[in-house]
Amino acid sequence: MPNSRSRAKARDYELGDTFRHARSRGLQPAFRETGRISLLLDKTIAGGLLVAMVFTTLAHGAVEPWSVALFELIVVGLLLLWGIKATRDRHLEVTIPAAALPIGALLLLGITQSVAFTGESGQRASLSMDVEATRQAVTILFFLAVSFIIAANFFVTRERLFRLANVLTVFGAMVAAFALIQNFTWDGRFYWLRATGHSVFGPFVNHNHFAGYMAMLMPVPLGLILRVIRGQAQLVYGFAAALIGTATIVSGSRSGVISLVAAVVLMAVLSKRTRRPFPTGDRLESKRFFLWRAGPVAIVALAMIAGVVWIGATPVVERFGDAVDQLVRSGAPDPSRATIWQETVDMVRDHPILGAGLGAYHTIYPTYAHTEKLFGLDYAHNDYLQVIAEAGAVGGVIAVWFIVVIFSAIARGIRSRDPLFAGLALAGGAGIFAVAVQSVSDTDLQIPSNALLFLVLSAVVSRVGAREGNELTTVNRYETD
Repeated sequence: MPNSRSRAKARDYELGDTFRHARSRGLQPAFRETGRISLLLDKTIAGGLLVAMVFTTLAHGAVEPWSVALFELIVVGLLLLWGIKATRDRHLEVTIPAAALPIGALLLLGITQSVAFTGESGQRASLSMDVEATRQAVTILFFLAVSFIIAANFFVTRERLFRLANVLTVFGAMVAAFALIQNFTWDGRFYWLRATGHSVFGPFVNHNHFAGYMAMLMPVPLGLILRVIRGQAQLVYGFAAALIGTATIVSGSRSGVISLVAAVVLMAVLSKRTRRPFPTGDRLESKRFFLWRAGPVAIVALAMIAGVVWIGATPVVERFGDAVDQLVRSGAPDPSRATIWQETVDMVRDHPILGAGLGAYHTIYPTYAHTEKLFGLDYAHNDYLQVIAEAGAVGGVIAVWFIVVIFSAIARGIRSRDPLFAGLALAGGAGIFAVAVQSVSDTDLQIPSNALLFLVLSAVVSRVGAREGNELTTVNRYETD
């Protein structure tokens, strides 16, 4: 835990750039007050992004127009504060991680798809099969990309990164506890107020989206236990991790359970492979080191299993039993998803290069659906297939580019000599891997709240990895007299 001396050093570090800039121009005394205000604006912007993350989660994942609009307003407010900060500092630096480039490329592709021309006959032509839907998707993607850049520029000091991890831990535990309580007392209403007929769990409309969000959060407290937290505090963080994991399993999402298991296994494997705090050639000492690293993972996993058994494991077992029965009968654990995927492949064949347009899947899917009950389908239930269907082979290349950049950053970050950076790279990497696994059969990255958390974790691992590999790019710097 950071003490008062480390907090003072962090404040000095945060103020350092402003003071050095002022000293170089002979204006240090005049800039001391500006430095304090600049630091306050820094913290406000970082805190505002946390507010956006909390809001989008509690607002049912931000899947409705009103919640999307409020999220965008929050981001606009953060940009205005950043502009005020740059004006007061009289200079601006924007750090662009390598992972921002494929995001920008996807955004550029969406903009290109949304350009429409009206011919002499009055007919509108564009690359997108639904221009308005593509423009809406591009707008949301733009604000998510801006959130990624804000996270990469304002969650940079050790103090802020540690605070971010703590906020995610506490918030994740609170959402998990709320979800379990609501599940026990379910009366068909969100927050016991708003009636719904969806498969709700926690604040999310869909239990799969809840499970995906929790699977991204669970590695955060576990990563802190493995690298940062010592002593009795480990019990608190371990309880939070177990509570989050238990709620994920109880939600009944099969893809969520699989992604959670994948995250836990990855953390156990990477814990063994990460840099040791001291060199040793003793085999017995190596085994002790492995137990010290992997022991917390095993304990948290056992605590999750115990929690599920105590609450009642029958519904979870039945869900997986149904999947096995379907596999035996039809050759697929979920025949409806298999049908959707095949029909989405047909869509890809018709739009192989640039796709049908970001956000246009819902509009054109009825053309390919063979059963009437699937006509209103919003998503492909496979994020990879949906990217290729909406953005074509170009979008597929962009997705692979992003994956390579992110996992390269994770690989560098977990080898950091700084325990906090290594722990965050481990936790962020496991969370990103969890959603990558679940995206094979679900649509987590189509939900703004889940996409926002995913991008914040990606920004953190990008910055941590860049500290080891020096892959940050600083642009848009200017100074005023």
